[in-house]
Amino acid sequence: MPLLPMGCTLLGAARMSDDKIIHFSPWQDFNDAPGAEDPFGVEPDPVQIATFLDVVFGWCEGQIPVRGFVDMGQGKEGRPHNVWMDADATAAGKLATFANWAWREGAAVYVIPGTVAGAGQAKAAEVLQMQALVVDLDAGDIPAKLAHLLRHLGQPTLIIESGGRTSEGAAKLHVWWKMTEPAEGAALASLCRLRGEIALKVGGDTHFRSAHQPIRVAGTVYHKHGNQRLVQIREHHSVEVDLDEFAERVAEMPPLPGAGMVASGSVTPDKPRLDDVLVTPVREGGQDDWSRFEGASAAIGHFIRMVHEGRMSKDEGWQAICGYNSAMLRPSWPIERLQRESERLWDLHVQKNGPPLVRLESAAPAPSEMPTFTLGALLDDASPMPEDIIAPRVLTPGGLLVLGGAPKVGKSDLTISWLVHMAAGQPFLGFTPPRPLRVFYLQAEIQYHYLRERLGQIALPARVLAAARDTFVATPKLKLLLDAEGSIRVARAIQAAFPDAGPDIICIDPIRNIFDGGPANSHGSSGGENDNTAMMFFLKDRVEVLRDYINPACGVILVHHTRKLSKQQLKDDPFLALSGASALRGFYTSGLILHRPDEDAPERKLEIELRNGPALPSKLIDKVGGQWVEINPMNERLVRAEVGAKYDAERVRKQEVILSILLEEAAEGRLYTVNQFAEVFENKGGLGGKDAIRDRIAVQATKGGIKFVRDGGPYGLGPSRSRFGYLCVEGMVMPTGGEEVDPETGEVTPVRVAVLPTHYKSPQTGALLEVENPHVWVYPEGERP
Repeated sequence: MPLLPMGCTLLGAARMSDDKIIHFSPWQDFNDAPGAEDPFGVEPDPVQIATFLDVVFGWCEGQIPVRGFVDMGQGKEGRPHNVWMDADATAAGKLATFANWAWREGAAVYVIPGTVAGAGQAKAAEVLQMQALVVDLDAGDIPAKLAHLLRHLGQPTLIIESGGRTSEGAAKLHVWWKMTEPAEGAALASLCRLRGEIALKVGGDTHFRSAHQPIRVAGTVYHKHGNQRLVQIREHHSVEVDLDEFAERVAEMPPLPGAGMVASGSVTPDKPRLDDVLVTPVREGGQDDWSRFEGASAAIGHFIRMVHEGRMSKDEGWQAICGYNSAMLRPSWPIERLQRESERLWDLHVQKNGPPLVRLESAAPAPSEMPTFTLGALLDDASPMPEDIIAPRVLTPGGLLVLGGAPKVGKSDLTISWLVHMAAGQPFLGFTPPRPLRVFYLQAEIQYHYLRERLGQIALPARVLAAARDTFVATPKLKLLLDAEGSIRVARAIQAAFPDAGPDIICIDPIRNIFDGGPANSHGSSGGENDNTAMMFFLKDRVEVLRDYINPACGVILVHHTRKLSKQQLKDDPFLALSGASALRGFYTSGLILHRPDEDAPERKLEIELRNGPALPSKLIDKVGGQWVEINPMNERLVRAEVGAKYDAERVRKQEVILSILLEEAAEGRLYTVNQFAEVFENKGGLGGKDAIRDRIAVQATKGGIKFVRDGGPYGLGPSRSRFGYLCVEGMVMPTGGEEVDPETGEVTPVRVAVLPTHYKSPQTGALLEVENPHVWVYPEGERP
């Protein structure tokens, strides 16, 4: 009989795969097992489980692979139990339920610390995102290893006691650093490489160089050899690190003496450096530090990589190889041998790194000489300035604009509205085109049918839509990288869209989905968007080359994500929020950041940074009636904004309470003057004192929400001695005392009559004026609720 019994209800929803692993689908509630006394004295901690999930999966998307293994040394046997759960707000509750079941059965709970696309996936190649880096310290002098990590890598986000003990009695540890954003693609490969490199340098578990290596979950129970211990969070700090910056710390960290070793792949002392090879002659017969074969192989390999990455054409690469052969090899190799060796190395490189990246040849010829200008020439040049593509200096000819914003803040909606206005030649939020612009919108997020739906839902003036019908061209969601092949496809699409003249604007939305940083590790980088070298490759060898090929004078807009910053950091320098490498900020000519100053308010703020013009103030914008509009910043609170918003909400609440009470009282046959109402309902419904109530009534009378009845005779009350009379609100009715019978149902209902206003308070003078038509409730302009 298996020692991990499962209830019949649970087995009914389970399936057994060929590998004899039970997979639960759909999710079942493990709490339906019968209650039992606690035999262990240690229980799972749902608070620690939730903290662990937030650090390891808080920003990830996809599904979390969860594993339940029977811990060894208990005299129990059982199959692994695998569950996949969505990385969302429900994960903490589901994982806590799974942990309680595993605790009862003597099983440990593990997760693969990365998300996959769907249930059943758990291989290293199937892991899509990771947002935290872990080091497993499971042997040796663990306190010394932890001290070494803290000294060189800084404060970690989590330090977890995994439950095991070394032979010296020290607690085994899992040390976690949370990244500023999830890593995927090349960045994910870099994160796993760093896990292996750190483990080598401090003597940790090197299995974590693989993305699918599972790890225990904090807050669950360790059962090995009958020792029940909580997998305990020892320390938790609100620390996040940038992957690129963290990689630099890892590279600078020395191996721990007596425990660590240099990571594999380091340069060996006897291997010739490329810089030396390219400038050092080498003679036959082994007379120099390296042989002609070693030198030629290194040089040929270098130029092959340049051609493969698209940095050189094949002809340029072959000429460079021949030039090295003639200048540095003494005597030179025969051309036939040089060609055979080049072809051999080329085939090996393609087998290892895939097809080559054929460079897009730019239509703009490179200048043969570097231009220079004297101070006098610059001062004397009085020619007119180039016309802005988008004024004032927001996008200039040949310029690059980056628009950044957090997910769901409205970047794409704002971008589409902006570009359609530019294509129509109409101003937008103070940004003005000189004429209708030709716009190519290359987007990689929204599929065709949902793109046309979104364009239909955006409330744009009819004249704008009519003017931009042919000058705004968009792609559906693209499934390509802007590598050499992708650049050619995009260039052909742009030329087909604008065959007569090139576009004025090329917009890429977003960078992340089409980013190509060149072959990973070919220039010592991770190849991801967090790497400065990769980012510069993308901007110079992909974006700029594409622009120069299509139209050197056109402007480029890149839409990009931002990372989380504190409110103070966002206030001090909002452009630090741009995700990825810092090279991006140093490269663009204009930067825009869209963010919400207050998460509870609908308004967004558009921060603007210009390289080619004077500074522009930030803009407060919002969608009103489906259209983006600029809000007067004078209406924005600068001091104690949160407290002011609470006071505003309280005033609105009192207004609604007063109006609802007046309606309810009238339905019971009671009308009130201002003073009567204030005295009767003082300190009721949270309205406060008499003066406060009178103030709110006065405000509502000015705004048209309350009007007055001077003669209560029609309602059985007689004339009022008050200056204003009885209070009246829209929709007010009173019973007459009579009854009416429904002839079909026989239902008896009281007869009611509408209470109609006779006078209202002038919003300009405060005087009491007669109502022209009591059957039409009129509000002052701009005050209709």
